[in-house]
Amino acid sequence: THEGQLVPAYEKRLNRQYLPPYYLETGAFVISKGSAVKVNTRFGPKLSVYELSAAEAIDVDNFYDLLVVNEIMNRQEVAIYVNGNTTRGIGHVYRALELADEFYVKPDIYYDQNQTDPKVFGVTTHRLIPVDGIGDLFDRIGRKPYTLFINDILQTTVDYMIALRRALPKAKIVNFEDDGEGKERADLVFNALYSGDHLAHEYAGEKYYISSKLFLFYEPIAIKACVKRCFISFGGADPQNYTDRLLDIVSREEYKQYDFVVALGRAKQNIEELLRFNAAPNIEVLYDVANMPALMSTCDVAITSRGRTGYELALLGIPSLAMAQNQREEKHGFVSDENGFAYLGLNPDDAAIEQALQQYLALTQAERQRLQDVLLSHDLRNGRKRVMSLIKGL
Repeated sequence: THEGQLVPAYEKRLNRQYLPPYYLETGAFVISKGSAVKVNTRFGPKLSVYELSAAEAIDVDNFYDLLVVNEIMNRQEVAIYVNGNTTRGIGHVYRALELADEFYVKPDIYYDQNQTDPKVFGVTTHRLIPVDGIGDLFDRIGRKPYTLFINDILQTTVDYMIALRRALPKAKIVNFEDDGEGKERADLVFNALYSGDHLAHEYAGEKYYISSKLFLFYEPIAIKACVKRCFISFGGADPQNYTDRLLDIVSREEYKQYDFVVALGRAKQNIEELLRFNAAPNIEVLYDVANMPALMSTCDVAITSRGRTGYELALLGIPSLAMAQNQREEKHGFVSDENGFAYLGLNPDDAAIEQALQQYLALTQAERQRLQDVLLSHDLRNGRKRVMSLIKGL
């Protein structure tokens, strides 16, 4: 205030992070020369300030301040170990980034630089830490007091879990999509892509699927009178090159009456070759789509693999054909005929793919509505809450 009137402390209004620093004295400590200590002061002519972090600078004046301090002192230290590539897919990376947003701390995300290209993480503000193999991982994590460690690396072995427990004796361990022997030694296991809980601490099935937050902003599509637009995507990697085969099929003259939208993932090979199909007036090939639900929602039917993308299409109620990328995906039970998909198995021949495609393009409105009703009968929107509730209960 100045002469009893409020005056601005800054020249112009800006978001807080862009304002010049404004310091408040906390009295945490004062270091003075003996000659500076007087009856009414402890400060000499030369002053300097030691800036404390926000967590350390809290001055406890009331019970609210005490509550904040208590939360800070008991906050979790979280680490995630994840790998993704053309062989194992990159859905693990997407899930790790979704999980990282659910904590009130910023997790450390470790990945093996020999298995995972950091580009598959996309643009992220999360802390990515490369390691050179398992030995380097154990050495690094042993230096920090993690209270929670999350594995998203597919199968774990007993030896790996024993070594992990030795490195982090006080941490709770949570494994995702783990069907290895090591899962018995975890505190929690989530296998959304499989069905059947085999262990007391294992939670399997679609109820534990973690949807991207972006998809939760979109409603299911409206089923139109006829099929005009088809969505094609086989996840982040597409090791079977289904995309290439479908593009060869739909680029033929007999499919000119339909529009095809093709989404390529970050780990897909031969991107430039596939982008050439954009020359066709009814084909749109896109790489690393930023808003996938917006793109999917423009389509009437879809063709995909048996991983994460199948769940996303089901959430939007889009009738879909599906094919497995590998033997592991053959075990994924959700993307199946009984759940509203048309499942063609592992690596069907081109004739089988084209026959199924023609049948789907010809589906009536009533037939597609029945398929959508089945797809939407599954609760895929609340898996995140279920998973985080169980993790926080450890």
